[in-house]
Formats: sequence, structure tokens, C-alpha cells
Amino acid sequence: MWLRIGRFILKYRLALLLTLTAITAFMGYHASKVELSYDFARAIPTDNPKYKIYQDFKKKFGEDGNLLVIGIQTDSFFTEKLFNNYTELQRTLKKQKGVEDILSVPAAINLVKAGDEEKLKVDTIFPDRKLTQAEIDSGAAKFLNLPFYEGLLYNPDTHAWLMGVRINKDLMGKKIRLSIVNNIDKIVNDFGKANNLNVYESGLPHIRTQLTQRSVSEMRLFIIASIILSALILLIFFRSLTAMLLSLGVVAIGIVWSFATIEMMGYKISILIALVPPLMVVIGVPNCIYFLNKFHTSYNETGDKRKALEMMVSKMGIVTLFCNLAAGIGFGVFALTESQILKEFGVVAGINIITLFIISLILIPVVLSYVKPPKSRHTKYLENALLQRWLDRLERWSLNHRKLIYIVTAIIVAISVAGIFKLKTLGYIVDDLPKNDKIYSDLRFFENNFKGVMPLEIIVDTKEKRGATRNYQNLVRIDSLVQFLKTIPDVGHPLSITDGLKFARQAFFEGDRNSYAMPSEFDLPVLAQYLNFKKDSGTQKSSFAKLVGTFMDSARQTARISVNMKDVGSKRLPEIIDTVTQRVNQLFPKEKYAVDITGTSVTFLEGSYFIINGLKDSIMWAFILIALCMLYLFRSFRILVSSLIPNVIPLVITAGLMGWVGIPLKPSTVLVFSVALGIAIDVTIRFLVNYKQELPQNNFDQKKTVIDTIHNTGISIIYTSLVLITGFIVFCLSGFAGTQALGWLTSLTLVVATLTNLVLLPAILISLINKKK
Repeated sequence: MWLRIGRFILKYRLALLLTLTAITAFMGYHASKVELSYDFARAIPTDNPKYKIYQDFKKKFGEDGNLLVIGIQTDSFFTEKLFNNYTELQRTLKKQKGVEDILSVPAAINLVKAGDEEKLKVDTIFPDRKLTQAEIDSGAAKFLNLPFYEGLLYNPDTHAWLMGVRINKDLMGKKIRLSIVNNIDKIVNDFGKANNLNVYESGLPHIRTQLTQRSVSEMRLFIIASIILSALILLIFFRSLTAMLLSLGVVAIGIVWSFATIEMMGYKISILIALVPPLMVVIGVPNCIYFLNKFHTSYNETGDKRKALEMMVSKMGIVTLFCNLAAGIGFGVFALTESQILKEFGVVAGINIITLFIISLILIPVVLSYVKPPKSRHTKYLENALLQRWLDRLERWSLNHRKLIYIVTAIIVAISVAGIFKLKTLGYIVDDLPKNDKIYSDLRFFENNFKGVMPLEIIVDTKEKRGATRNYQNLVRIDSLVQFLKTIPDVGHPLSITDGLKFARQAFFEGDRNSYAMPSEFDLPVLAQYLNFKKDSGTQKSSFAKLVGTFMDSARQTARISVNMKDVGSKRLPEIIDTVTQRVNQLFPKEKYAVDITGTSVTFLEGSYFIINGLKDSIMWAFILIALCMLYLFRSFRILVSSLIPNVIPLVITAGLMGWVGIPLKPSTVLVFSVALGIAIDVTIRFLVNYKQELPQNNFDQKKTVIDTIHNTGISIIYTSLVLITGFIVFCLSGFAGTQALGWLTSLTLVVATLTNLVLLPAILISLINKKK
């Protein structure tokens, strides 16, 4: 069949070339329309209960991840120059497109009695103009007397000051978010330089925007670096500009098609999908090496270019198909998970790995049919003396030292298994960033001074209309939970409706700081009007009303406790949630209340579970599907077992090393195993298919066929493995530790897989032959 396919390709080469060109032009059009993802990719399925709770929360109270925070640390905050410049910074930011509101010291308000009336009015602390030192000192005394702002806008112990910039939630998922956040960055950095201060920025809008921009920049870097390295390796191997350009043409078309697939599937470029185009280079170049290597050996045997091309397709078509099919399965199984981000990655990667085979199968023989036959220098690599000596050693080891190979392998596997038991699962919202990265260090600033910026939301449904304002016992319970949250070390300043009541109580008692406390049941009717914000007017008043009003729904039935917390990781976060849940169950009996804990922190934790569990499942599916492919290809259970052993061992060794070194299991590291299995199996397929093809030519002398296969496939296996390893090493240039881990762990796995397939696999085959005898 494959010989007929080869003849068909050569017969209709012009038509196929024009068709491929037309399809690539069409794909290029769609690739030009691909967009970036500006949302945090959904890691949990939409029918997940916690996802639904989070969506319901956003419908009632709005987005919890649209606050960008700006921090400075100085004991000269209330000096005339700095305070006026800080106030001007606030005014400038307020004018920026997409900025809805700003919470800061200059914009802080106070509640005061309205004359003799039993009513409160909102009063500005700092007039909105350039202030004298005396005016600033007077305002500072009022401000520092208000416990409501302590821990929210300033930390009195560390002299840290916070400004919160609330960005329009409707713009958070659009491209304009980049310009909004970048404009804020520029304004803030200019302020820092002008006042000789270190300025810190964090919050989910800032973090997400920075990560999106970096992922796109790294995608370009990976593509360029992998192309350059692959070009150099190809030029060194084949010493042919034609072979190098042809191979680069294959991967270039593959890259264009991958971008087009993303757009045509309705996806956008996320941090994970950004890895697909560079992978086209990593996987496409070995395809070219397989085909070119067979073409050169066939041409040396026949001296007929056309016949050599037909032999290339007939011999390597099936090999390359199953190699790409195995790699496609390794990536494609992610589509079987419940995580949206993994589904998209699996679909795009799986489809494009298979299309790479089609591109290679058509373009390589067609182009080679038009160019001149290879010269002797182009095939000189086939007689590499150094590699041949190493292959001779491999042959001797397989023939004469099998017992030693098995013993060494068993020892390494035993040590690795011990390391696997040391593996731990751990992930962070801001994961994979170096400790000296500004995003990481700025986040730590807010964690050290304000206990973090990661949102955690507690929703209390009182199951009665106005139960969040008129039922005193409900308010007491809410405040008890707020006080409990304050005792948790990693949780920041909680905000709820009871904080507004305390603020109001302080105002009724002439601003006495000691009166900032929960009102009594007798005080509540007097303060009830404070809770009605519908008739508010004025910028300052409505701004404060908006702040406190967000802690109830429109029916005043459901109350919200909003907390910022540290990025404590997937190990500590469940402990905190369990602790809070236990206290919630004590305060709010389930028959009277419905309490949900949600927010970005909770959805992150749930998403991490789904991603890691999904990746574990994908390894199992990849193993099963690849095994079925191998069984279909070789129709022998013994060969199946022989093929899987050399590929399972590298995965065990990598997992063991992670355990011993202390690299945790997280989405970026678990990804390694399915990917490596799908790619490493290529070497096995290459070896065993050649073994199967050569067996009849050696009169079914299995031992001689194994030896010949070592020499016939060894060089191309080493070359393709070198390309694959180099391609994944490129990912070590990433600024994300997870992508770096993907690079070096996959490279390590491929190195071990190359050794096991060239040393252990021949030894196993020879042992099976001897056992038969």
C-alpha cells in the first residue's frame, strides 16, 4: 500500500504541491486572525458545583478579580510633597479608561453626624486640591483615628500604604485590558521615579496581564530558538542547504496550520496553547530526519532517485505515521480530561501532530523529486566512524552483557520507585515564577504588609428578606466569623456589612476610636437608615455606599464577607478552607442558613485538582491507546511488552528524580509524562518496524536482524533524539519554572528513553529469542 502511495505522490506531485500551497494560504489567513486569551483559562468544567457557585457569586456581587493594587512603603507619607504627588497619582489614574473606582488614603471619607439630626453624612477627610502641610496633618489625624481603614489601606507597623484601582469587569476579558494595565504601570512607575520610591503592583488584573504578555513573548522566542537550533543541527548532519530548508519548510507550514487550528476551533492563545507552535518544530524535524535518512540510504543502495523516493515512502510512511500517531495520542489524550484548558491544548496539539505527518509525506518526496540527487558529502553522515564505534559497543553489550544491563536497570528503577513515594502535590496561583521576578516580589510585598491579594469570598444566605440587615443575631454571627478570620495568619483584613455598622457607630459616638465596635441590638434601629443607600448622592457618598453596599444583595437577604489572603498554595489552602468551614458550621446551622465559600482562591484549588487528576488520567489513557497501536502494528504480545518496558522505565526514573530532588507534582510537571511517553515511543517504533522489515531479508534470523537494526536505525535514532532533546531544552529559556521543568524533565526522559531503546530493548529481544530456543 505504501509503495502505491509513494508512486501516487510522485505521479501527481505538481497537483499535490499546488493543493498544499492553497491549503497553507487558507490556513495562513485564519492564522492571522488568531487572538490572545485575556481570561484565566477555565480549569474546571462548567457543570462543577464550585464553578456554578462562583458564577452565581459574580452575578450577585460582580467580579472578585478586578482590583489592581499599588503599594509603597515610607514613613514620610503625610509630608506635603509626597502626599500631594500621591493625590495627583490618584487623580491621574481615575481618568484612565476602564478605571471605575479608586480606594486610597486621599479618597478616604469619614462619617459624621449631620448637625442635631440623628443622621449620618459623608465627609471628605482630605479636600480634593493641593494641600498645605497643616491641612495634611489635620486630615492625617482624622484618618488614623478610623480603624475601618487599618489593614485595608495602610499598615501602621510597617508604614506600608495601599491604593486599590478597580477596573471595569466587562473589559477584563478583552484586548483593551492590556493597554489599560500597561498605562497604569507607566503612570505608577513614573510616580515612583519622581518620588524616589519603590512602587509595588499586584492583584489579579496585573498578574494575569503580565503572564499573558510573557507567554506570547516566550512563544515567539521558543519558535525562533527551536528553528535556529534545528537548522544548525540539520546543516551539521546532512551538510545540505536543501535538506535544511526543506525541513524548515515542513515545520513552518506546521506552525501556520497550528495557529489556524487555534482560530478555527474558536480557541485563543493561552499560556498552555502557546506551547503548541514550538512543538511543531520539535516534532516536525524528526519526521524530516526519518524520511531524509531513508532516502539517502535507499539512494546509496539503488543510485536511482525516483526508486529511492518510492522506497522512502514505502518504508518510512508506516513508521512516521505511527510515530506521529503515538505522539498525537500523548498530547491528544488531554482532550479527554474535564479541564477546559487541557481540552483545548490536547485538541490543538493532537490534530496538528497528525497534520504534520501529512505535510511531511507530501512535501518531502515532492520537493526531493524536483531537486538534484544527493552528493556523497550529503550522505557521509551515514558512515560516521565515531557513532559506528558506539553502535558496535551497544551491539556487544546487548549480546554479551545482558545480565549486567538488567541488574543496573533494576537497581536504578528501585531507587526511582523509592523517590516516587517522596513526590508531593503542590501548586500556587502565581506559580512557576522565579523568586527574584518582580511579579513574585511585588506579591510578597502585599502578603507581608496586607496578608495578600488573592480573593476569598464567603456568602451567607439568611433565607429571609432583609435578613442581612434587620436580624440582629444574623449580624452578630457574621461579625463572629469576621473576628475568627482575623485570627488566621494567612488571611487579610475581612470586610463585611458589620464593618460599615462599626464605622457608623463610631460616628454616632463623636468619632471615638473605642466606639468602633459592633452596635448593640438597641443601636441597630438608629443605624438602620445608614444601610439604605438608594437615595445617596454625591461622588464621595456614592463611592462609600458602593463599597459597603457590595456586601449585600439587592434583597438584603444574602451577605458577603470578602477577604484577601496570601497565595498559600494547594497544600495550605484546603487546611484554611476546612478551618473556616468548621467555624461556619458552628455559627450557621444548615437548616437556617446556606453558606458558600468561593472566590478565585477556591476555583484555583479546584482547578488544580482537576488539572492534576486529569493529567494522571491522561497518562493512563496514553499508555492504553499507544499499547493498542503497538499491538495492531506488530500483532505480537511479546513485542508489545518488549516495546513498553523501555518507555515506562524513563518515566519511572523521571518521577523518581522529581521525588528525590523535591520537584512537586503540579500541572506543569505532570504534563511531562504523557508528552514524553508519546514522543519517546517513536524511537521504539522506529527500531521495531525496521526489525520487522529486515527480518524476511535475513531469512528470519532474529539475532542477526537485531544486530542489523542497531546499526541501520541507530544513527537516525541518535540524530532525531538529539533534535528532540535540543527542541525541549529550548523551553528551559522560559521565565516560568513550570515551562523550564517541562523542558529539562522531558529532555531527561528522552535521553533515558534513547538509551533504553538502544541498549535495553535489543537485550530484551535477544533474551526472548534465546528463550524460544
